[in-house]
Amino acid sequence: MFLHGAGSGVDTPLFNALATALAAGGARIGRLEMPYRVAGRRAPDRAARLDAVALAAVSTHVADTGRPFALAGVSMGSRVAMRVAGPLGARGVLALGFPLCPPGRTAAGEPKPSRQHELDEVGLPVLVVQGERDPFGRPEPDASRERRLHLVRGGDHSFRTRVRDGREPEEAVAEAAHVGAAYLLDLLDPLGPLGPPDVPHPARI
Repeated sequence: MFLHGAGSGVDTPLFNALATALAAGGARIGRLEMPYRVAGRRAPDRAARLDAVALAAVSTHVADTGRPFALAGVSMGSRVAMRVAGPLGARGVLALGFPLCPPGRTAAGEPKPSRQHELDEVGLPVLVVQGERDPFGRPEPDASRERRLHLVRGGDHSFRTRVRDGREPEEAVAEAAHVGAAYLLDLLDPLGPLGPPDVPHPARI
C-alpha cells in the first residue's frame, strides 16, 4: 500500500516506477489518497486523522485478505506508515525520504523536534531510501531494530538532482524505485507459501 507525501499525490514518477517494478514481481499495489487531497485541500489533516484513515483503509482492503503486505510511504506518508504498520500486522515499511528533522528553527530559536522516535518505535523491518542531500537529515541504520538505509547519490528530499551531481533526476528516481521494490518483494515473498497474488495490477483506493 502506497501512502503519499504532504504535497504530492499517488501518481508520481517515483510511485509509478515502484508500482511497475512490484507488479512485475507479482505483487498487488494499492494507492491511498488521503481525504484532504480528494477534497482539494493543500494542508494535510492532523496526524491522528491521517492514521485513522490509513488504519481503516488498509485494514479493509489489505490486512483482512490474510495475505502478507507491507507499507510504502513518501515523506509524510512514511511517518504515517511507521505509526500504523505494527497495529495492522504489516511485514515492514519502505520509507522514501523520511522527514527526520525539519529544517529551520522554532519561533523560540530552537531546532525543530526530530521524528526519530517514529523510526525507533515501529517494531518492524524498515528500509529508509534517502537522498544524500536531503535537508531533513539522514536516519541512521540500526541492525538491532532491522532498520537499513540506502542513500541515493545527489538526491534531495524528492530525489531531485543538480547538474553538478552528474546524473539525471530520472536516474535517481529509478534507483530509489528499484531498491525499494527489491526490498518489498523480499519482505512479501510473493512466491512463498501463500502463492502469487490473484491480480497483479495496481489498484487505487
